[in-house]
Amino acid sequence: MDGELFARERALVAPGAVHVPDWLDADRQRELVAACREWARPPAGLRTVRTPGGGTMTARQVCLGWHWHPYAYARTVVDGDGTPVKPFPAWLDELGRRAAADALGRAPEPYDIALINFYDGDARMGMHRDADEKSDAPVVSLSLGDTCVFRFGNAETRTRPWTDVELRSGDLFVFGGPSRLAYHGVPRVRPGTAPAALGLTGRLNITLRVSGFPDDV
Repeated sequence: MDGELFARERALVAPGAVHVPDWLDADRQRELVAACREWARPPAGLRTVRTPGGGTMTARQVCLGWHWHPYAYARTVVDGDGTPVKPFPAWLDELGRRAAADALGRAPEPYDIALINFYDGDARMGMHRDADEKSDAPVVSLSLGDTCVFRFGNAETRTRPWTDVELRSGDLFVFGGPSRLAYHGVPRVRPGTAPAALGLTGRLNITLRVSGFPDDV
């Protein structure tokens, strides 16, 4: 936020979970928003995710590399238009590994999955774990657009204890090690808080993961 007296500082939210404010500069944010707009176009574009119980996620999603559907991965959009998932670009792996190294001091094996979630002002994300991958490499989360409340919990239960973190446009959040399977969610988005120069209404979250899957699956 412009005009703050003190810069926001990086924080260890839990063992293996680090928040790095303002990790992406304004130019990089604009580049990522432009890329997300391209990825969101059909085929294999932005979709509403439906759960096995018949519910729908309020945040819409597009995937790169591997297509996530509750609760598995595929190479095609099996719960959408059936087309091949969009490729995962090498430059996004480089960004993810640099983010993990900056936050945790080490870079994992190459990233090969991106889940991009778009939140409008009414969207939420319930408490869940990222547990469908074979790898335990750290998850990298990049925020663009509107500020959100990111609720980071524990690996045992969806309930307390948890910590609420304000994620703004450009922020990085990485979680691995003992926090890799921690429950987390987004209880609230704050509409109208995106930087005006970004040209984005709503919030984009780019989540990078290492699948651990063989290429021929």
